[in-house]
Amino acid sequence: MSAVSPENKNLAAGAHAFASTLQSFATASGRQGRFFSLPELARQFPSINRLPQSIRIVLESVLRNCDGRKVTAEHVAQLAQWNPTAPRKDEIPFIVSRVVLQDFTGVPLLVDLAAMRSAAQRLGQEPRKIEPLVPVDLVVDHSIMVDHYGTPDALDLNMKLEFHRNRERYEFMKWGMQAFDTFGVVPPGFGIVHQVNLEYLAPGVHQGKDGTYYPDTLVGTDSHTTMVNGIGVVGWGVGGIEAEAAMLGQPVYFLTPDVVGFELTGQLREGVTATDLVLTVTEMLRKAKVVGKFVEFFGEGTRSLAVPDRATIGNMAPEYGATMGFFPVDEKTLDYFRGTGRSQEDIEALEAYFRAQGLFGVPGTGEIEYSQIVRLDLSNVTPSLAGPKRPQDRIELDNVCHQFTSLFSKPMADGGFNQPAEMLQTRHHVRHGDAASKPPRETAPTPPGSPRFLEEMENNRPNRKVMHDEAAGATALPEQDVDFSLGNGDVLIAAITSCTNTSNPSVLLAAGLLAKKAVEAGLTVQPHIKTSLAPGSRVVTEYLTQAGLLPYLEQLGFALAGYGCTTCIGNAGDLAPEINDAITRNDLVCAAVLSGNRNFEARIHPNIKANFLASPPLVVAYAIAGTVLRDLTTQCLGKGRDGREVFLRDIWPSSDEIHALMNYAMNGQAFRENYAKVKTDPGELWSAIKGVTGEVYSWPQSTYIAEPPYFDDFAIDSGAASAASTVGAGQKGAESVQGAHIMALFGDSITTDHISPAGSIKQDGPAGQWLLDHGVQRLDFNSYGSRRGHHEVMMRGTFANVRIKNLMIPALEDGSREEGGLTLYQGEGPQRGAKMSIFDAAMQYLKAGRSTVVLAGEEYGTGSSRDWAAKGTQLLGIKAVVARSFERIHRSNLVGMGVLPLQFRANESWQTLGLKGDELIDILPDPQLTPQSEARMVIRRADGSVVQEVTLTLRIDTPIEVDYYRAGGILPYVLRQLLTQ
Repeated sequence: MSAVSPENKNLAAGAHAFASTLQSFATASGRQGRFFSLPELARQFPSINRLPQSIRIVLESVLRNCDGRKVTAEHVAQLAQWNPTAPRKDEIPFIVSRVVLQDFTGVPLLVDLAAMRSAAQRLGQEPRKIEPLVPVDLVVDHSIMVDHYGTPDALDLNMKLEFHRNRERYEFMKWGMQAFDTFGVVPPGFGIVHQVNLEYLAPGVHQGKDGTYYPDTLVGTDSHTTMVNGIGVVGWGVGGIEAEAAMLGQPVYFLTPDVVGFELTGQLREGVTATDLVLTVTEMLRKAKVVGKFVEFFGEGTRSLAVPDRATIGNMAPEYGATMGFFPVDEKTLDYFRGTGRSQEDIEALEAYFRAQGLFGVPGTGEIEYSQIVRLDLSNVTPSLAGPKRPQDRIELDNVCHQFTSLFSKPMADGGFNQPAEMLQTRHHVRHGDAASKPPRETAPTPPGSPRFLEEMENNRPNRKVMHDEAAGATALPEQDVDFSLGNGDVLIAAITSCTNTSNPSVLLAAGLLAKKAVEAGLTVQPHIKTSLAPGSRVVTEYLTQAGLLPYLEQLGFALAGYGCTTCIGNAGDLAPEINDAITRNDLVCAAVLSGNRNFEARIHPNIKANFLASPPLVVAYAIAGTVLRDLTTQCLGKGRDGREVFLRDIWPSSDEIHALMNYAMNGQAFRENYAKVKTDPGELWSAIKGVTGEVYSWPQSTYIAEPPYFDDFAIDSGAASAASTVGAGQKGAESVQGAHIMALFGDSITTDHISPAGSIKQDGPAGQWLLDHGVQRLDFNSYGSRRGHHEVMMRGTFANVRIKNLMIPALEDGSREEGGLTLYQGEGPQRGAKMSIFDAAMQYLKAGRSTVVLAGEEYGTGSSRDWAAKGTQLLGIKAVVARSFERIHRSNLVGMGVLPLQFRANESWQTLGLKGDELIDILPDPQLTPQSEARMVIRRADGSVVQEVTLTLRIDTPIEVDYYRAGGILPYVLRQLLTQ
């Protein structure tokens, strides 16, 4: 797509010292273009020629946008002289070419823009001052849910439900499309944002109005924006509040990064998939501690990888902790652009531009200076899964059964499930209608993986037939009698779901071929296993159909359920009530197997505790096996025709079989025809949506969209802003936190899934009760993600995850910890010491005028880039979060919402300090808020006496973050700038 060039005043201001860098290049057909030449800049800074390519692309943006104000000549010189091992103190102002949004994070961003326009109007200012300055594309991909599955009409029924549930949100998007000139929407049903970005939105290079060419760069409001790194695009995920600043003309500020070179050699062996490779890379890079760093792939093994394989690796950058997983532009990139229908003119411009910049081709050994180097011989990669709780926990295929068995009885602190070992062998019969009124029958223990165990699994295969129980709001079992058993390790969800793998036709064709061979061998999938196919692009079903493979997937239950992020983000839909009852009654540890990238606790389904990431063909295989307690490398998948045992090796497709069908997948005409429909034929359901019109949103009464309170007391003069402002934590003079109660004491790996409202809304929780009080019936609750535009719902769901453990609450008799968003209220009055929801406690603290803080362990805020994890924290009145370490995006988002992030030093933690949760906390940072300076934490008893004092590190990391915090957050900072320019 074409883009509007960001406003450049280069040669008129600070960039005059680099005027010679404005050069010309020619395409293969003779077309001329201008560009800011890095080779020319290298005459002044020779070290540029050995910089990592990702750093050079960022340098081009700094050079091109050098205006002497936001971007100075000093910034250019600093980055041009990047040292691979220098201390990281320099801040880069990176102006991106565009911004991409998904709807869960994009809608609250649009809400904030609308709120800014309303604030401008109240202040007598021109509302149109609030306008994105770079192109913004929102892809609606997170709203589809797998309510219906396994039937030919599942897609149609799921989309009708999607539009019914999200009509108010879609009306709001329609308003945004007409209110802002540079805001576009890709409607529901086209695919996931990352694949649409790869196949359609990413141009490779942009051409500005002045004829200047520049590389495609972006930020996106999804952590897996990094999938686009596979085509040489520098970009990564940020929170919505940071993306909002970027699209309103603010640079993305970040510290000059380390760049880890990842050298790939050799080739993948027969039977090994790109998913196996990415799980291996994720494991290796997690161990290499690349959090917050760029990773750049090089070497002859990298050259051999097709773009879909590269994109699969790039997608997982958040899982290995890196800011990016970058692949240079080369011939494979051009092949991908041709195969996805880009014009010859665009492909020529892409090649000519990158050749002119000296950036075309994958570097070899020794050509680039990296901060560190990690190496992998592709021939050493083996078939793998990851799980059952984290994506970096890779398990070789032949060890899955053993690993699950081992974890079953290990304590939760060791990643286990804390179940008695003897319970692993028990199975429980379920019959249609056997809900809570009847206890399920138990069978005698059978050793997992034994011949008898496998025989029982085979005898447990009724014919596949499913229906949807509208009253229950969940997929139900068939009307006729169904009698089956459930046990630990049983697979209950098997999902070929969007994101990591559905950009990759090799693994999708492999899944289709495996399904074909399985059907031909007479294998089936048990009907109570929730199977789904939710590809990232409509082109996927086009080539699966053309290759003749879709009918075989459908016969195994993998019927098309939707185009979008489904199971991977918790949109798997519910299980049948009988199954839920059997799981909860017997505390079963059942499994989900999915081809996504996230498998954190309670993310896939609240009742499924073991979640495994796998390639699409392995998802199909485990659906057939029905359990993770079967070694697929040595034991049969099941019995086919005539009772013959069928093994995975019997139906696994060869690389030659997959390659023979690849021509169906890379059909440029099919891509062009598909994406032309975004504007010409978006579908009847989308066309029927009507939104309000006008420059300023009218805020009609809704339980989906509401004007947030961030600007209630906003004043153009920051000194006049009320101290009672909702985003008041960062008001001048309020750098310290005094006498704060502790809201929660958390352990390690508290993810944004734990913090931010996500998944289904519990009826008996604060958010569910609020919806009921406002006339919303249980069946219409929808998900937290769909209601991210309403702060009243979202703040009630913050810290409400069913698996979160507040360690302030004493352990149970068996040593386990109570789960759910609970705390002990430590304020004054008769309820002191009472257990209640974190939301209810927060409201009492706010009513009493008391601040609160959260203390946590390692990796606080890992996971998706959810701005509500920070927004909800701030709205609950939490002024500071003290942790042993932070995930990059969430730390930034906390600052952006006026919440202080602070980090324990060395081996200190709240545990070593002996905190119980009833203490009072003072936090005293450097009054200048010097980035990464020392701060003091004073711990007091309830009577005010000092217990101890420790030194923390202030995790306001950059000078611009100081400005954001002092302004009360990034939103009032940007609004103030826009209204005073």
